[in-house]
Amino acid sequence: MNNDNKADFTSGSITKKLIGFMLPILAALILQSMYSAIDLLIVGRFGSSDGISGVSTGASILQLFTFTVVALTTGVTVLIGQYLGTGEPKKIGRLLGNAVCFFLVLSAVLSLVLIVLARPIAILMQAPEEALDATTLYIRICGAGFVFVVFYNFISCIFRGLGNSRLPLLFVAIACVANILGDLFFVAVLKLNVAGAALATIISQAISVVISLLVIRKQSLPFRLTKKDLTFGLEVSHFLKIGAPLALQEILTNVTFLAICAFVNKLGLEASSGYGVSQRIVGFVMLIPASIIQSMSSFVAQNVGAGNEARAKKAMRTGMIIGIIIGIPVAIITFLHGDIPASIFTDNPEYIKRAAEFLRGFAPEAIITSILFSFLGYFNGHSKSTFVMVQGLIQSFMIRLPFSYIMSIRPNASLTYIGQAAPLATLIGILMCIIYFFMINKKAKETTD
Repeated sequence: MNNDNKADFTSGSITKKLIGFMLPILAALILQSMYSAIDLLIVGRFGSSDGISGVSTGASILQLFTFTVVALTTGVTVLIGQYLGTGEPKKIGRLLGNAVCFFLVLSAVLSLVLIVLARPIAILMQAPEEALDATTLYIRICGAGFVFVVFYNFISCIFRGLGNSRLPLLFVAIACVANILGDLFFVAVLKLNVAGAALATIISQAISVVISLLVIRKQSLPFRLTKKDLTFGLEVSHFLKIGAPLALQEILTNVTFLAICAFVNKLGLEASSGYGVSQRIVGFVMLIPASIIQSMSSFVAQNVGAGNEARAKKAMRTGMIIGIIIGIPVAIITFLHGDIPASIFTDNPEYIKRAAEFLRGFAPEAIITSILFSFLGYFNGHSKSTFVMVQGLIQSFMIRLPFSYIMSIRPNASLTYIGQAAPLATLIGILMCIIYFFMINKKAKETTD
């Protein structure tokens, strides 16, 4: 690999290259976060009162399925980085051909589940009775076009693995613009409420996928994809070995988030809508940590492939420092002024109050999650996804879920205490990562000696 190449993470300034790779990912995540935020904003302004809860609960359910797909694509991203690091780009074509077949089948299965089981899922989520039909409709429409969600994320993972975070930014920018226009047309003009928001989301994803495929045809890529590669080959098991534990973690972790949403829904429409608004803001608060873990996985994977462990560790520490520096002011603003961003999504004073309640408890996440995600990106880059899964499940099921439940059944339950479950669980996750980091490095040193 050319050392002057921006996509080569094995040499040059770690800080400069990490930030350069992170910024387009961060921008893409900002635009991605705007998807459900814009849906909620426009439905809140031009739709019905039950539409906010419907979009909020429906988006939380779709998030479970989407994050599962993203976790599976992480296996592809890591393998691409490792193949580049070891100087074996020819393997990438076979990997991607196998992955295309797998994700086509997966998208068909997930679409069927979402369409057929939309109402039972909404009931299981204890969606408020007033918003049950709206939630069901949102899930079904998004489920019908879920193949576009799957392949949008798959295409983005390819370029992140190649060290190119700029094209995924272009793809999500196109989708975001299309989503805004679609929301305004379907919700504000045609008055389709929740159905309009769902249609805008899926149509915008479809437009992005089509344009991304046209762009790919004009790119000079370090691999060739042939018809012979389009099969269920050994590479499926290779990327699933990395991605499956992460996907299982995402499924079970998001089940806990859905359970927390259900706990809040039991507190009534005001709490449900306020919590829904707060979750859109949480998406923005978590942008830096999310960009760190995505960047770190690719960055570390290349250095692991090149046998440069010292550089991989330094990259992890750099990610932590960047996250803490940015996270401190974000946490302060979230804690003190959560009502300001909440008022963007709704003018209902009770919804704003309940959203600000949750954000006060959640605020420390803006700082400490960057530490946790830097560790997790480092472990993912080493293909240590089984540990990433285990620590995620421990903090979700042993800390976040029971703590949230206990706080939700207290008399006059406050969303602030429910919000505190997240940073408490993250601290436990960091402790587990520190222990595991020293364990694997001690083992590696003993092996070398």
